[in-house]
Amino acid sequence: MNSVKLGRFGSVVLTLLIVYAFVKWLIPAVSRQITGLPFPLTVPGTLVFIYMLLTVVALILFVTFSDEYLAEFKAPVTRFLRGGYGIVPRNIVLGIAPLLVGWQVYDVTAPQMELPVSLRIQHPSSNFPGEFETLENPMANPTEAEVAEFVQQASSDQAALIPQLMPDMEAWQSENPDLPWLAAIGTTPVTRLLGEFEIGDVDNETARAALLEKRLFEGRALYAMNCRPCHGDSVNGDGPLADGLKLRPIDFTDTGTIETIVEGYTFWRVSTGGQALPLEATPWDSGMPEWQRNLTEEERWMIILAEYDLVEKTPRIPESH
Repeated sequence: MNSVKLGRFGSVVLTLLIVYAFVKWLIPAVSRQITGLPFPLTVPGTLVFIYMLLTVVALILFVTFSDEYLAEFKAPVTRFLRGGYGIVPRNIVLGIAPLLVGWQVYDVTAPQMELPVSLRIQHPSSNFPGEFETLENPMANPTEAEVAEFVQQASSDQAALIPQLMPDMEAWQSENPDLPWLAAIGTTPVTRLLGEFEIGDVDNETARAALLEKRLFEGRALYAMNCRPCHGDSVNGDGPLADGLKLRPIDFTDTGTIETIVEGYTFWRVSTGGQALPLEATPWDSGMPEWQRNLTEEERWMIILAEYDLVEKTPRIPESH
C-alpha cells in the first residue's frame, strides 16, 4: 500500500484540526478524570482563540520558511481554484464558503437571548451535617469549673495559653518581669480582675469576663496566624493573598455573611474548608484549607469567637425543633 503524502497544505490543515480538537475536547475530558467532577472543566473561548492564533502564526512561519515550502503549500490551492479537481467541487466550495462566513458573522453580532447568570450560593449547605445545626461555641460560655481553673492559674501567674502564643508571651514577660502575664492582654475586665487579686476578693463574674477576654486574645492571635493572609486584618476579605484566589474571601463585615448562619455551620466550614462543599458550590469553589488538619477543635472555636467579635456581630440562633 502506498503511503498518503499530505504535503504542506494538508499538514497545515491537519495540524489546525488536531490543535483545535486537543484544546476544545481533549483538555476538558482529561480535566474530568483529574478532578473527579461529574462534568468537564471547559476551556474558555478566549483561550481557544489564543491557542489557535498562536498555531496559525507558527504555521505561517513554517510555510514561509522558504520559497519552495510556500510554492508547495500554494500548489493545491491554485489547482483547486483553476478547477483542477473538478468544476463542480470548486463551485460548491466557493458557494458554501461565503455562506458559512456570513452565518458566523451573524451568529457573533446578532443579539441573543441568554439565560440569567447563576447567582453565587453564599452558604452551600445541601451536605451540611445535621448534628452541627444546634452547636454552640463552648469558648463563649465557660463553665464554673473552667472559670475556677482560670482563676487558680491566673492568681499563681501560670500562663495557660495556646502553644502558638508562648514564644511571644515569654518575650513579653522578659521585657516586663514585674507584671503578671495576664497584664499582656490589657483589657478592662482583665485589669479589673488583677485589681481584685491584689485585694484578695475575686468576683466570679469578673473572672468569667476576664476568661472570655483571654479566649478572645488567643482567638485573635490564631486568626492573625492562620486567617489574616486571606480574610485581612479587618475581616473584610482584603488580605494580602486575596487577589490571588479565583474566588475572593467573603467579607465578614457584610450583613449577609456570618451573622446569617448558625455557629455550627461556621464551625463546619472552618473545619472542613472548601473540600467539603457540595456540588452546588461549583464553580465558586472556596480555597479555604481544612483547618481541622492543623488546628484543634478548641482553637477553631476560638477563631470563630474572635471573628464574630471583630465584626461586632452575633450568629443566627438555631430554629427550635
